[in-house]
Amino acid sequence: MTLTRKDFPKDFIFGAATAAYQIEGSQFGGAGPSHWDTFSATPGNVVGAESGAIACDHYHRYEQDFDLLKAGNFDAYRFSTSWSRVLPEGRGQVNQQGLDYYDRLTDALLERGIKPFQTLYHWEMPAALSDLGGWTNPDVHNWFGDFVDIIDDRIGDRMEAIATINEPWCASFLSHFHGIHAPGLRDIRAAARSMHYVLKAHGEAMTRLRAKGRKNLGIALNFEYAHPATEAKEDLRAAATEDAVYNKWFIEAMTQGTYPAEALEGLEAHLPKGWQDDLKTHIHQPLDWLGVNYYTRKIHAHDPNATAWPYTKPVDGHRATTQMGWEVYPEGLHHFLTRMKNDYIGDLPILVTENGMAWDDHLKDDAATDPERIAFIQSHLAAMKQAIDEGVNLQGFMYWSLLDNYEWAEGYDKRFGIVHVDFDTLKRTPKASYHMLKEALKRD
Repeated sequence: MTLTRKDFPKDFIFGAATAAYQIEGSQFGGAGPSHWDTFSATPGNVVGAESGAIACDHYHRYEQDFDLLKAGNFDAYRFSTSWSRVLPEGRGQVNQQGLDYYDRLTDALLERGIKPFQTLYHWEMPAALSDLGGWTNPDVHNWFGDFVDIIDDRIGDRMEAIATINEPWCASFLSHFHGIHAPGLRDIRAAARSMHYVLKAHGEAMTRLRAKGRKNLGIALNFEYAHPATEAKEDLRAAATEDAVYNKWFIEAMTQGTYPAEALEGLEAHLPKGWQDDLKTHIHQPLDWLGVNYYTRKIHAHDPNATAWPYTKPVDGHRATTQMGWEVYPEGLHHFLTRMKNDYIGDLPILVTENGMAWDDHLKDDAATDPERIAFIQSHLAAMKQAIDEGVNLQGFMYWSLLDNYEWAEGYDKRFGIVHVDFDTLKRTPKASYHMLKEALKRD
């Protein structure tokens, strides 16, 4: 059965999501360099050493892209604002071209009747601030707060909702412990501090926005189902450790003012002095809504050969996988929606702020068929509907992503879009999944 708008509550919001560096084109409009520009220029970090310099050239083509949103019967658009575009050095001189661009972009959405959902930070640390330690610098929350004030003064009054930070696990642990994203560190001290300071920056942004009377403030957290390889106590412990670091650290800090014990076992010795006070003064404060980003599960086992925490290793699963090699596991989305309600936020509104799949799409006769993506979307919509039927206050879904785009360390190789982008000509071609959603989202 194909689920449609009629299967969801009357005011349920259907949208699509993107991120600034992945689509805009960082070489346009006076933007300064970000740590992704330097990370991608270092051999071995990104497929083909590709960067977001041109990306989808959304900077010049946003009206065309918003016409696709309107024609597709979408209610909302989740986008991010580039810190480097607004403040090329991260602090100091404002780039008026950047503010003017986001002003035009906001107006273009509203003119089409599309609700703007802003994300303040989606992984673009200005290079000048990265030179000073970026997310490991104790002052980074103040730098971020100043950026938030500047961009909010221009467009904040027209936003439907504002998220402070997208996927802080990726901005911190993935980028400072695993080294897979910019700045590419593999340093447990840097990881622990960035995990703490990114939350402190979230709190600083919330405090400043609340002082201006802004409402509908939240954050977009990513969750990945942590499955033990076996029922052996060592594997159960491995999955619990990974679950604590990936899934519990950020939500527990914001809603309970604590960090999970399984994660502190490895990270506490590397946290900054006074971290407990920061939890009380900056981090543990009310949210208006929670964004849930969900893609897959991972199976974890104890690693008997590991010589340092967390003593875990991934194990291959048996489910079908996407182009990213991620298992298709819609049950995990249902799990996290109900888990958030039951363990952390109660009846607070939830938005699925990202969910989607990469697939090796190809154009044929100026069309792209992607039945795998259609099946993925429908199975995850079913998981959302089940959660709603069980009492979860789920109020919207943003597909990731509107466009094929720059997929970070994967360059332009992985395609998540419901709209195909030819990265030579930048021509947009809606895929079959776009047309499925367009039909499903029709209004009477």
